[in-house]
Amino acid sequence: MAGPEADSQFQFTGIKKYFNSYTLTGRMNCVLTTCGGIAQLVLYFKLRPKKTPAVKAS
Repeated sequence: MAGPEADSQFQFTGIKKYFNSYTLTGRMNCVLTTCGGIAQLVLYFKLRPKKTPAVKAS
């Protein structure tokens, strides 16, 4: 299984170093990025201003 010695087995460069499916750190970064993106979408739709009519009908 993946452990501290498994990290030295793979020599990734660039963005693959931080986002991969082989190491625990890479998997954790993928999960955190996904959860963060979903949280941003929820906050965006929750906090955006509501559309109100320009002229109120009376």
